[in-house]
Amino acid sequence: MDETRPPIRVPDPRTGGPLSRDDALAMLDRAAQLLATGDFQAAGEHYARVVGFDDPTITAAALLGLGEVRYRLDDETAAVATWSAVLRLGETPSTYAAWRNVAAARVRAGDLPGAIAAYREADKRAPREDKPEIANRLGWLTKETGDPRAARTYFAAGRGDGPLITVTLAILGLTSIVTLTAWLWTDGAQVTQLLQLDKAAVADGEYWRLWTVTLLHIDPLHLFFNMYALWLTGPIVERWYGRLRFLALYLLFAASASTASFLFGPGNFAVGASGAVFGLLGILLSAGRLHHPVDRQSRGLVSQIGTLIVINLVFGLALSGVIDNFAHIGGLVAGLWMGALVVPSGVPTLSSFWSRPAGTPASPQRAGTAPVLELIALVGLVAVVAAGVAIGTAERQGRVATGDPGVAAAIALVRDRG
Repeated sequence: MDETRPPIRVPDPRTGGPLSRDDALAMLDRAAQLLATGDFQAAGEHYARVVGFDDPTITAAALLGLGEVRYRLDDETAAVATWSAVLRLGETPSTYAAWRNVAAARVRAGDLPGAIAAYREADKRAPREDKPEIANRLGWLTKETGDPRAARTYFAAGRGDGPLITVTLAILGLTSIVTLTAWLWTDGAQVTQLLQLDKAAVADGEYWRLWTVTLLHIDPLHLFFNMYALWLTGPIVERWYGRLRFLALYLLFAASASTASFLFGPGNFAVGASGAVFGLLGILLSAGRLHHPVDRQSRGLVSQIGTLIVINLVFGLALSGVIDNFAHIGGLVAGLWMGALVVPSGVPTLSSFWSRPAGTPASPQRAGTAPVLELIALVGLVAVVAAGVAIGTAERQGRVATGDPGVAAAIALVRDRG
């Protein structure tokens, strides 16, 4: 302990005038100490003095603590009103705790439907370690309100039972089925013609090919390596970001890889999911290095992601006549971009441990920035994909107009197939 460090000055809560940020945070710390020692009256004075500070995260922390004081003083009506005021401030580090407190109060008041709604809101914001407890509470509440099916689902979540079919397994299964159909079905060639990245067809507006290309593979070895890489990386990304966000990310990476191939890649046709898989590698590398997700299950693989990327890129360059390196690079860059700006929400990160004592905001200056950065990441990537498709289309159509024999022949081939 540093004995020479001067004590933090805590302003008198009975004085008026504006508070500095340091003063407000010092008063929150002092209020938490008083609350812990049972001096509720003094704690309430300190919390009330901070309410109204111009940073909503600090005001929300003060209201959260003030609600706890009022609850300890047996004024539950005032406590619930105070916690509800936290929710009207928008998303802050105190929102999750406020929803939990409101939910518990509604249970005590016998308002079980209201408690279910509040616990569901809390569950959306809960850290991973709290989700089993909330799921069990929702299980009991839904059982009491006559919804046994929902109760079974919540109790399963509380036990840690994952879904039988994850998004990763669904993608893996769908890809394998479509690829095998294209290989083994009598009319499988039509499946390939419909789904492959036919660059002339994309230039004619068949944009679904940016995604359906991932469902086809050339041979068993090609399918095996891509699906094995998806099986390794997909569950980690799905755990870090959740099922729906993982699906959205996979589709974004597929579109990015296809656009890079469309714009820069050689040849007129491409198949394979490797570009999307490179996107998963990229997001694991970027998010792992910048946000430091706390996920023991994936620590070994994530620590080797950089090496795996380098090995695969070198391997691709060595077989540049066979492998579409531009698709790999396009997916990888998209993954690095999204991982840098989109913070994992399904597991704790080191930044989530930057907490102050008992209800003070974890990092007030960072609050509200994550949604903005996620929007920038999404809009930026979609804009780049759209621009790439537009540029590639214009270039390809211009080359046809000037009589490029290679592109003209490819388009003629597509027309003949029709």
